[in-house]
Amino acid sequence: MKNTIVILLLLGIIFAGIVGYRYLSPDEELPFDDEQEGLSEQIVFTFSHVVAENTPKGRAADKFAELVNEKSNGKIKIVVFPNGSLFSDIEDITALKEGQVHFIATSTAKMGGLSPEWAVLDLPFAFPTYEAIEEGIHGPIGTHLLDSLQKEGILGLAHWSNGFRQITSNTGPIRSPQDLQGQTIRIMTSDILRAQYELLGAEAQPESFNDTYHLIEAGKIDGEENTISNIYSKKFYEVQKHLTISNHGYLGYVVMMDQKVWDRQSKNTQQILLEAMEETTAWNDRQAIKINEEQLELIKQNSSIQIHELSAQEKLQWKTKLDPLYDTLAASIGDKLVNELKALRTTYEMRE
Repeated sequence: MKNTIVILLLLGIIFAGIVGYRYLSPDEELPFDDEQEGLSEQIVFTFSHVVAENTPKGRAADKFAELVNEKSNGKIKIVVFPNGSLFSDIEDITALKEGQVHFIATSTAKMGGLSPEWAVLDLPFAFPTYEAIEEGIHGPIGTHLLDSLQKEGILGLAHWSNGFRQITSNTGPIRSPQDLQGQTIRIMTSDILRAQYELLGAEAQPESFNDTYHLIEAGKIDGEENTISNIYSKKFYEVQKHLTISNHGYLGYVVMMDQKVWDRQSKNTQQILLEAMEETTAWNDRQAIKINEEQLELIKQNSSIQIHELSAQEKLQWKTKLDPLYDTLAASIGDKLVNELKALRTTYEMRE
């Protein structure tokens, strides 16, 4: 993998030389000046993620690169590597810490390896609406989680939402919690997600996102959980018979950078990156909703998969089954965070 990165970066250097730029590694400080017309140095950052480009995260990464390029007049370049072309979702945090990549946008479900507090976002039915998601991830809960990364030497830059998880399966339809008994479901690496499916009588199998299609196709797993955009972009609907619109969990990403790399950048470079990230995050909040809605319609138009949306009564059955996890897991996650989430959830449930 390291050799692959070196080759790719060398190709980038060659290309930069062709167009008149000299590659400047992120541990050097660029003497940035908007007034200089002939500045020949360029900072190049790499951004690795594992999803397709036509997903909320994929589009947000490209939007961030576009805004950084515009705000720096081309002096700062973000090279985005989608679809796990550099690192899998299991490798990316280690790669960031080892300096093999500069930006990653890891699923929050995988952050439990750094701190159990992140599991608060994986609790079942944590957010009743998209508005609740935004208040949760951009408010005190989300800010606390970003700040918690400092002790790992990581700068948490933003939360990017992808919306709600749904369930697909070849053993269905999935309407009640009992329907999952005995099924093998692919999950992200998360103790909280595993606990949920074990409570439902299913076997939770953590696997790489990019291996999921082939595992379903080979019959090694019965189904998986994901947002509509990921189900659509990875064409899981081609190898799954049933899709349940459950909105049972949040799926989002934390955009991170190694703190040492950040500290070596000039104030101007940092300001440009922060402004671009803030604008991208606000843009992503709107786009995530739109993309998931549009791609659900495309699945309906282009697939024979059977779709069931949980009714209010059915959803209540799921909540009744899964809500005990809040008290069971509060001690490991942190009572304060869990109570803050409970209060937020109650507020938005009362508005429905």
